[in-house]
Amino acid sequence: MKIAISIGDLNGIGIEIALRAHATVRELCHPRYMIEPEMLQRAATLLGLPIPEDFETVDKIADPFEIVPGKIDARSGAYAWASFLQAVEQARSGKADAITTLPIHKKAWQLAGVPHKGHTDALASLFGQEAIMMIGCQKLFTALYTHHIPLREVPSQIDTKRVSDFLIALYEEIKEEKIGVLGLNPHAGDHGVLGNEEQMIEAAIEIANAHLLDEIFVGPLVPDTAFTPRMREHIHYYVCMYHDQGLIPAKTLYFEEAINVSLGLPIIRTSVDHGTAFDKAYKGAEISLHSYINAVTEAVRLATKKRHFRI
Repeated sequence: MKIAISIGDLNGIGIEIALRAHATVRELCHPRYMIEPEMLQRAATLLGLPIPEDFETVDKIADPFEIVPGKIDARSGAYAWASFLQAVEQARSGKADAITTLPIHKKAWQLAGVPHKGHTDALASLFGQEAIMMIGCQKLFTALYTHHIPLREVPSQIDTKRVSDFLIALYEEIKEEKIGVLGLNPHAGDHGVLGNEEQMIEAAIEIANAHLLDEIFVGPLVPDTAFTPRMREHIHYYVCMYHDQGLIPAKTLYFEEAINVSLGLPIIRTSVDHGTAFDKAYKGAEISLHSYINAVTEAVRLATKKRHFRI
């Protein structure tokens, strides 16, 4: 399985993670790193790390620049953007089965003139369709029905058809046997006493299950008990109505292991669920590799599943 690795912001911790985790990642897949040999050597020299012999790079990404650890820089933003675009092209053309992205700095992208706030927004623009954002790890994944919008706007986004379409699209991507769907309001509306959005969510669940000819989706679940240990014994995938409803449990329970997955696109993309950590970059600080290794593992799993269902 071939995975294209977008290298992220070279002034941050991404390249150190890639170098330190390479031996483990190489056992999972055939990684190809979207970085040129010259920039790789500059980073490795600053880090004092050897470059593995089988660390496969590409010939051309963008203009080389001086790496300044921990600095927000338009040049590092431009390089991260070019690395990401090349990873996308590898997957789009079939040269890679999926992509995994290391962290970028949104301000560096902005300074470089990149017209997107992050990878997910960029993918939506590149492919002309919205991605489903899913956060977590194999022990717990939360898919976000809405994500980067103000909380006050969430109720207006809940509509039976839109929710049912979202549920069906999610199932087509992950093919899980049971997926929990959270309500929006306290106590899942308490039969309309605390809100009526759950009526639309319940109708959407019924439509999705009828379409799939199976009882895949369960809910609306009461949000404050949806993630108890007993519930998580039976459900590992959840649909959450808004950003923090999904990210708080995922990050509280599995912060170092959590990853970000973009679904519903022509390509598979996974990512670490942490930032550039400029305060730790090139300082010999302890850096966790768990999120990155999990992101690559999930990319391989999803690509394998996608290939299986094509056959």
